[in-house]
Amino acid sequence: MLRDFFLGMVKIHILYHAHQKPVFGVELMEELGRHGYQIGPGSLYPILHKLEDEGYLTSQRRQAGKRLRRYYRITLSGEQILAEARSKVRELVHEIIEENSKPT
Repeated sequence: MLRDFFLGMVKIHILYHAHQKPVFGVELMEELGRHGYQIGPGSLYPILHKLEDEGYLTSQRRQAGKRLRRYYRITLSGEQILAEARSKVRELVHEIIEENSKPT
């Protein structure tokens, strides 16, 4: 169950950063690592490709020095799902925090 929960959080995190600016795989792995998500390329790239196939991300190849990188940006559908996810996460976190702070 925790794996599914964390996978959902990783997807939301990816959409969030793709909303801020175009992102690429290695950058996302490092960012997710800073938040305790140890995710390798064998897990990350299928997630990125699925989010793109579902219409939440779009990608473009760009030259970065001598490397050709695929940069991902959020789409309008991605922005809509991110807004909905933010609302649901905010509601859930508020409930969990409020529930834990009530005297028993």
